[in-house]
Amino acid sequence: MERFKDQSDLDAALVRLGQLDRRCVPFIELCQPIPLRQRPGGLGGLLRILLGQQVSVASANAIWQRFEAAYPGMEAKALAEASEEDLRACSLSRPKIKAVTRIAQAFADGFDPDGLLEQGLSVVRTELLALHGVGPWTADIYLLFCLGGRDVMPSGDLALQVAAAHLVGADERLSAKQLEELAASAWQPERSAAAHLLWAIYRDLKAGRDGVI
Repeated sequence: MERFKDQSDLDAALVRLGQLDRRCVPFIELCQPIPLRQRPGGLGGLLRILLGQQVSVASANAIWQRFEAAYPGMEAKALAEASEEDLRACSLSRPKIKAVTRIAQAFADGFDPDGLLEQGLSVVRTELLALHGVGPWTADIYLLFCLGGRDVMPSGDLALQVAAAHLVGADERLSAKQLEELAASAWQPERSAAAHLLWAIYRDLKAGRDGVI
């Protein structure tokens, strides 16, 4: 399976995206830089994404720093056996405590999403979604950031929904279903490049960058 390995891979994919959908071209030119988003995979990578769900970026970073300090080795067995009290001290909610211990147990039992890559992203996604606490957004972000998947659109991402509406000239933020349908019809097989572009558009919208708003 082809993966994004470095920035040059994303840059080439953005060129192809512009050829697929000319609406993207001015934004690709305006919204530079469009950096490749990469994170380590494995248990630590998945848990970092999970703990970042439904909280601000600042809160997610603070929670992760406390969690990583408490469990620097990210050892699956230790996390699976961690007490609720210790995990609560890392500012984890009860649902996330349950998810962390269940996911850690799966890894301790041999779950390896990276090892499933040869079977395709759809297989990896299905196996991730079978884990307690892992929904479509978490699975898609893992495929994109940790595995470098080249045709992934996390359609449940609020920032992407806002940016996509701006790109196509819609009056309101797109729904997850609308973004999924748009990505499938207009950007496949370069949906990962489109996601990176949309994050750059959202960044510049928030900053009030000239030419983007």
